[in-house]
Amino acid sequence: MTFNLHNLASEDFCYLTTTGRISGRPHTIEIWFALDGRTLYILSGGRDKADWVRNIARAPQVQVRIGTTLFDGQARIVEAHTEEDAHARKFVTDKYTPRSSDDLSDWSRTSLPVAVELLHP
Repeated sequence: MTFNLHNLASEDFCYLTTTGRISGRPHTIEIWFALDGRTLYILSGGRDKADWVRNIARAPQVQVRIGTTLFDGQARIVEAHTEEDAHARKFVTDKYTPRSSDDLSDWSRTSLPVAVELLHP
């Protein structure tokens, strides 16, 4: 089966499921995202204090649902002050700036970028 991720890139949200670092149970959040090939970028406004980021640090295997399509993925925190860091911030912010009445510049500048490498659905 040929699958085109491009068709999912315009969805408003994805659903990220991490494994609880303490409970071991699945935890799902709804979050903004941007797709760059098979890499999904998300920004954590709570930075490394967010439970989902802490869960990823302990267990990077995640699931992501975009629309009705479910992916397994490998998540990682993007290294600070790298080209990928700047790209992730700009890429996600550029997607949502036209959709939001809020000024996203502070969020873009202060959030923690996370990348998820998507495996086949």
